Amino acid sequence: MSKVWFITGASKGFGREWAEAALERGDSVAATARRPETLDALVATHGDRVLPLQLDVTDREAGRAAVRRAAEHFGRLDVVVNNAGYGHFGMVEELTEAEVRAQLETNFFGALWVTQAALPIMREQGSGHVIQVSSIGGISAFPTVGAYHASKWALEGLTQSLAQEVAGFGIHVTLVEPGGFTTDWSGPSAVRSQEDPAYDAVREAAQNRPSAASPGDPTATRQPILKVVDAEEPPLRVFFGKAPLDIATKDYESRLATWNEWQPVAVEAHGD
Repeated sequence: MSKVWFITGASKGFGREWAEAALERGDSVAATARRPETLDALVATHGDRVLPLQLDVTDREAGRAAVRRAAEHFGRLDVVVNNAGYGHFGMVEELTEAEVRAQLETNFFGALWVTQAALPIMREQGSGHVIQVSSIGGISAFPTVGAYHASKWALEGLTQSLAQEVAGFGIHVTLVEPGGFTTDWSGPSAVRSQEDPAYDAVREAAQNRPSAASPGDPTATRQPILKVVDAEEPPLRVFFGKAPLDIATKDYESRLATWNEWQPVAVEAHGD
């Protein structure tokens, strides 16, 4: 049976690729974007199986209205994809309050508002699948993107709790954790803090890290996302791309080694 999708940030990047993947196989998509004219090509190609919606995900009430309209238009919601987001580049010391709040408003709160709007509909259906677009940066961290990591780590924790809360209602939840891809995440969509020369060496080293090489092709994610949403028991977490597993393995091995080394102190801290 065909599915009904609600995708934020569908004008480009993963959101656009996944909207096209869904539509090309006969599904229907409520596609959102800040500028709805960027969705005109989707409508021209796929007609009334596309519902274009203007949405700034930081507006909670607008998110509720968009989700409600999509459900009323198509009769149900099967897959909700929280894809809207952007990268912020800046050392922790360089970040302004406005920059950090803006990053969290879009990457974290935007996903929360849309998720909250969709859950009552999915509970009533007794089915649904929430896809949160996280990142390898949701479980690991690198210099220069601390605010971005904060937003994605917050999304990871919220989503792991969510998955346990809604499993009994027939709702699946998945965190898609991509590595580097040739989207404009680090290009036109990115925001950059004013640079402090004291961190120039750190910035240069970060730009030359091996994990930044050989980014993936966003178009190649089309079939993988369909496999995730079609799975009878979809994963809570899934990497997209070749690099994330190696990064995560090294990171978690290091964490476990440190926790084990300091376990006597942890036990001492427990008290009698």
